[in-house]
Amino acid sequence: MSAQTSEDLQSFRARCGEWIRENLRQLEPGESGLHTVSSLSEEAELAGVAHDRLVQRKLFDAGLAGICVPKEYGGQGLTRAHQIVLNEELGGYEYAMRFQAPTFAPCMPVLLEFGTEEQKHRHIPAILKGEELWMQFLSEPSGGSDVAGALTSAVRDGDMWVLNGSKVWTTGAWWSDWALCLARTNWEVPKHRGLTVFMLPIHQEGIEVHRIEMLNGSKEFCQEFLTDVLVPDSDRIGEVDDGWTVGTRWMFHERMLLNSPYVTSPLGGTHGGYGAASVIAVARAANRAGDPSIRELIGEARMLDLVGEALAHRVSEGIRSGHMSDQAAAIARLFKAMVTSRISTIRFEAAGAAGAAWSEDDGAAAASGNEFLMRQVASIGGGTTEMARNVISERVLGMPREQALDRDVAFRDVPRSRTSRT
Repeated sequence: MSAQTSEDLQSFRARCGEWIRENLRQLEPGESGLHTVSSLSEEAELAGVAHDRLVQRKLFDAGLAGICVPKEYGGQGLTRAHQIVLNEELGGYEYAMRFQAPTFAPCMPVLLEFGTEEQKHRHIPAILKGEELWMQFLSEPSGGSDVAGALTSAVRDGDMWVLNGSKVWTTGAWWSDWALCLARTNWEVPKHRGLTVFMLPIHQEGIEVHRIEMLNGSKEFCQEFLTDVLVPDSDRIGEVDDGWTVGTRWMFHERMLLNSPYVTSPLGGTHGGYGAASVIAVARAANRAGDPSIRELIGEARMLDLVGEALAHRVSEGIRSGHMSDQAAAIARLFKAMVTSRISTIRFEAAGAAGAAWSEDDGAAAASGNEFLMRQVASIGGGTTEMARNVISERVLGMPREQALDRDVAFRDVPRSRTSRT
């Protein structure tokens, strides 16, 4: 967009800042705007979802939703620089947290890239207004990180498709509206060539959503069972059997989540977050901010913040300019997972005794022990770090590819466990 048709950044910053101060709640010191899912009851979680919908609608009505989304689909048609400004101005204020992943990325970018005009006009404005929360039906119980090994089947019946199978590790599926679903449509070709992507309402006949209790008591992860689910061909994304083309971009947007031009999430500020600010809040709550060893940990956390921001910017600009393959997104994804795990460990150390036993009076230090036990989630969700390392070595650095015995084999003939056979 040319400078003549785009709102200048200075005016946009002033508009954002004034509106945010007048319309959004300022967070308390040590409050991040996120939540520890194990600490919320089902009623509280649903209330939080409803509130996020209201906040998102406020942003839409104020002309601050979908900053980089084209105007014809309800967005603002501005630049990534404008989105960064909004993220900066949001520091220290509430935001529509549950909409960011995976609704705004990777689901919405997939619709923008591969959806038909009818699909985009039907769903993108509804997403931006807070009316539709989207999930990704991607991982399967038998596949692990082998997304292309999907066993969920889609069989065509006239203008409809009949889906059967199971998806798993879908965070928040029980309170969401729509899903992108990767399904097997051709068993006679190698696995990457027989996939198709569909979109479907989550709460409909034939879909059972089961919640999975985690180590920390959270039940946000879900497993979905699809039994004769009918999906019209008009809700297919991309071409039949070409789902891997959609899937590679789908996973690209997932890896670039934290640097996505579509995600609205606070930057900077002193009111919590995942980095140094959160460590400071924990240290203060535990009365350990003056401890020299804790101050060293705070310094380490700040260093990780700075490196992460610089790395994300370099990778994003490299991909945008064409100097890097879009597969380089795996670099930022790998680093973020390692940092998230390390920050959880640092917060646990800074919490002291409150990391092992805590009460509500411990403030930001409370639940640090739970977060420490769950720190490896960041290395699994969004594609494992092992997969990211493979992508970096093979597709970024050009190292020899890992041997794959099923590369040129019809998927029907690939050996599988007895329980996963169709």
